[in-house]
Amino acid sequence: MTAPALYDVIVTHTRHVDRTTTFRHRLYTWLVDLDALPRQPWWLRPFAGFHARDHLGSPHRSIRENVDAWLALHGVDLRGGKVLMLAHARVLGHVFNPLTVYWCHDSGGELACVLAEVHNTYGERHCYLLRPDSTGGASVDKRFYVSPFLPERGRYAMRFDLTGERVRVRVQLRDDDDRPLLTAVLAGRRRPANRRELLQLALRRPLVPQRVSVLIRRHGIALWLRRIPVVPRRPHVHQEGIR
Repeated sequence: MTAPALYDVIVTHTRHVDRTTTFRHRLYTWLVDLDALPRQPWWLRPFAGFHARDHLGSPHRSIRENVDAWLALHGVDLRGGKVLMLAHARVLGHVFNPLTVYWCHDSGGELACVLAEVHNTYGERHCYLLRPDSTGGASVDKRFYVSPFLPERGRYAMRFDLTGERVRVRVQLRDDDDRPLLTAVLAGRRRPANRRELLQLALRRPLVPQRVSVLIRRHGIALWLRRIPVVPRRPHVHQEGIR
């Protein structure tokens, strides 16, 4: 899989509790090689920034260095293998990635693990180390407060599909009785990461990170107005250990 690439995607969220509600939004996102982050001409740089301060670890190191350091804490050594990151870029000074996915390969090119980095709207983040099976599926216990309208406990069932032309990431939160609570799917088609395509997507789907932030809050307000019970938030215990 070569990078960088752009993906024109549809993000779908389905809430299964209370009453089933679904919303869809068209966005675009990036797939980048952490060893060769794209660099745009000066006039496009405000629309495609990738910075360590927006992701796990120290803002004084590169994203790749921080990923390697986090993996080392969990006994994983890629020995220089490729890491591909699926994420929104910083646009006009703002970025918000509810989920950043890192496909981590060993020196022989085999997938060693997947790192799922989750951000909430309270400025917190948490990373999950996953080892997908042959179908791209993995599961992990929920350890991080994301939405005030979902329980703190549960288990995520995730699936990661990345091919030459398409990407599909599916995350479903299930409760202790294995009932689905929320399903989120990102699916889209690959496009070349050249200046023309970036400019077209930036014009057709402007201010993606800003829209994501606004849409999350808008949907939260809608749930609050429906009097959906709010789950109190406890501050997240930092678990990266590499700041």
